[in-house]
Amino acid sequence: MTSELLPEHTTEESPTGISVASYAERRRRVLLEMANGGGGVALLFSAPEVDSSQSYRQDSDLFYVTGCEESNVVCLLTTAHDEEHFVMFLEPRDADAERWTGTRIGIEGAKSMLGADGAYPIAELDNLLPGYLQTANVFCRFDRDDVLNERLLRLVNAARAAARGRAPSPTALQDIGCLLDDLRTIKSEEEQQILRTAGEITAEAHCQAMKSTRPGQYEYEAQAVFEYTCRRRGASHQAYPSIVGSGPNATTLHYEASSRRMVDGDLLLIDAGAEYKGYAMDLTRTFPVNGQFTPLQRKIYVVVLAALEAATAQVRPGNTLETVHNAAVRATTAGLVELGLLQGDVDELIASEAYKRFFMHSTSHWVGLDVHDRGRYRVDGEWRPLEPGMVLSVEPGIYIAEPVTSAVGGDVYESIGVRIEDTVLVTPDGCEVLTASTPTDPDAVEALMASAHD
Repeated sequence: MTSELLPEHTTEESPTGISVASYAERRRRVLLEMANGGGGVALLFSAPEVDSSQSYRQDSDLFYVTGCEESNVVCLLTTAHDEEHFVMFLEPRDADAERWTGTRIGIEGAKSMLGADGAYPIAELDNLLPGYLQTANVFCRFDRDDVLNERLLRLVNAARAAARGRAPSPTALQDIGCLLDDLRTIKSEEEQQILRTAGEITAEAHCQAMKSTRPGQYEYEAQAVFEYTCRRRGASHQAYPSIVGSGPNATTLHYEASSRRMVDGDLLLIDAGAEYKGYAMDLTRTFPVNGQFTPLQRKIYVVVLAALEAATAQVRPGNTLETVHNAAVRATTAGLVELGLLQGDVDELIASEAYKRFFMHSTSHWVGLDVHDRGRYRVDGEWRPLEPGMVLSVEPGIYIAEPVTSAVGGDVYESIGVRIEDTVLVTPDGCEVLTASTPTDPDAVEALMASAHD
C-alpha cells in the first residue's frame, strides 16, 4: 500500500469520544486490506431516516469509520482514486432546513471535521459515483435491508452502464464484513474507556431500579426508573429494548411487554443496557420484588451465580467462547443435580444436553457498537481464541415456567426465571467486568434493596 493512502490528520477529539486520528487509522487499515486484496471501493450507507417520533441512530459501520451521526449520508473508501481515498456524500448546509432539524456538518465540515479528501452533495451521488466505481471489487453490507440492497445494485448497474466497456467497472460485490468485522471486535483504548462509562451508567441504572421496586408496582415502573437513570447520566439510547419480566414473565427470554403488576413473592428480571457514545452495554440482574429471596428462589439464584462466576473465570486470552459456555453449562448442570431437578451423572447429562430444559441459550456474544456486535466466532471452523480488547457478555440462566418437583426433598419449583449477566473486557492477563458495580451476591442484593428503606 502506498504512502498516499496514509493521510496525516489532527489528534483533535471528536464529540464521539474517539479522536479524528483514530477514525483515520481505522480507514487506513480498511484501505490497506482492500489494497492487499487487489483494490476496490467500499460503500457505507447511513441508517434509514426515521419519523419525528423516533430518535435517529447511525449505522454502526459508517459510524465506526467516520464518526458521522447524520442521516442521508454515503461514505466511500477507495484505493482506485489518485487523490480521494475517503469521500463523503451528504446534505449541504441549509439555514432553513437546519432551523428545523439542527446544524449539519455540510460539505466543508466533512473535510475539516471528518478528514474527508472529497465531499459532495448527496443529490450528486448518482451522477458522481460511476466515476469512483471504475474497479472490479465493490465492498458493502448485504444483510441490512432489502431497500439498501436494491439501491446498491441500481448504483452498480448504473456505473457499469456508464463504463460501456471503455473503462473498468464492478464485476464482484463482496461483503464488507471481511474488512471491518475483525477490526470492530478488538476494542481500542478509547473504545474501552467509553465502554467502561457505559458499564458504569448501566450498573447505576440497575441499582436504582432495584432500590425503587416494590410489590404492587407495574413492570413498566421499574423500566422507567432504569431508562430515566441512563438518560440522566448521558446515555443517548437504550442498547436494546429493555426486558423487564416479573414472576412467570421472567421465564420468557425476550419478554418486552412490561405490563404486569408485580406481587409479593415475585422475582423481577431486568435485562437492559445503556448506549453511550454509540457503544452498547448488556447487563441482567434478577432480584426479589419484596427485597427477600424465598428459599427456593435463592437456591436457583445461587446456581446461576456459580455458573456466572465459573464462566467469567474462563474469560482470558487463549480461551474461547466455547470454553466460557462449557464452564457455565457444567456449573449449571452440577447445581441442578444437587437440587434434584436433574438426575444422573453430570458428564452424561451434559453430553445428552439435558440441561437445556432449564438453560437453553448460549452464554456469550460480542458487545460493542451493537449489543450483538459484529465479528467472527469461528475461524476456519475452529473457535476463535479470545484476545485482549475483545468485549463479550457472560449470561447464564435457569428458567422454570411449569412446576418441577425436586427429587431431593420434594420441593416444587415454578415461575422462577433467573439470569445474571455481565459485560466483560478481555485483558492481557484475564478480564475486567465492566458492570461489576451492580451486586450479584444474594445477600448484597437484599442489602441494597433494604438500603432504600433506611
